[in-house]
Amino acid sequence: MRVIITGGTGLIGRALTRSLSNQGHEIILLSRSPERARNLPQGARAERWDGRTAAGWGSLAGDTDVIVNLAGENIGAGRWTPERKRRIRESRIHAGKAVVEAVEEAAEKPRVVIQASGLGYYGCRDEETITEETSPGDDFLAEIAVEWEASTESVEAMGVRRAVIRTAPVLSMDDGAFPRMIRPFKLGVGGPLGSGKQWFPWIHIADEVGAIRFLMENPEADGSFNLTAPNPVRNADFARTLGRLMRRPASLPTPGFVLRLLFGEMATVLLGGQRAIPQRLLDLGFSFRFPQAESAMKDLLQ
Repeated sequence: MRVIITGGTGLIGRALTRSLSNQGHEIILLSRSPERARNLPQGARAERWDGRTAAGWGSLAGDTDVIVNLAGENIGAGRWTPERKRRIRESRIHAGKAVVEAVEEAAEKPRVVIQASGLGYYGCRDEETITEETSPGDDFLAEIAVEWEASTESVEAMGVRRAVIRTAPVLSMDDGAFPRMIRPFKLGVGGPLGSGKQWFPWIHIADEVGAIRFLMENPEADGSFNLTAPNPVRNADFARTLGRLMRRPASLPTPGFVLRLLFGEMATVLLGGQRAIPQRLLDLGFSFRFPQAESAMKDLLQ
């Protein structure tokens, strides 16, 4: 099987590439600077792209089984200034249009397109249980997610199966949110964020990759899927469990006003809650390796 991955040098893309390589698949990573994509596993190579069009790589889509579109500027890399918001939006929309352009050019279409999105699609919902049937929110991340998902929708009219992955914060020691979460605990100043009552959806990197592979290979999998562990926890409970496993205190909350001063509008991601459930994955029979937060953290910390 040949797989093209946009955004393949990010946390999820790297882990997915390793998983596919271990089973002998061919992986093509699209990168603005392919010369920097070093130490790739066997069967993987990097090709240049501009992040906006199919120029230079579109011809590869005709011999490809799967395109995984993960490309998009990191929403947590800085305060959401008007310029940052523009880049966040355009990086996602342009990448989606490039995928559509490549599929249009292909005489033989890929079997499936996996389109990235996030649980930000739903906005902050407090105590409401969120499934894939829940309507989108109306904040910045929700608006971006709606556009991001729509950017590749037209491949379905070309006969290509499409699965949209609305991913929760991914727990991994390699990168992402978890290393930043454990840092204050190492210093003895860990604790919940804000009130700690907000729901915290999460997914272990092994289950994130496993779910993507499951959706790639399952011909019944189309439409939207919440990629989140089936047991969300409240922020305070997550902090207490993490502190206990690290043998560190977890009693120093970070007040909401401090987070708003530090991060501005982006603080809503930390202070808002989503009680999200992966209902469609469960209905299709996907089995999570780490359904509970404690077992996920133990695996990562050992």
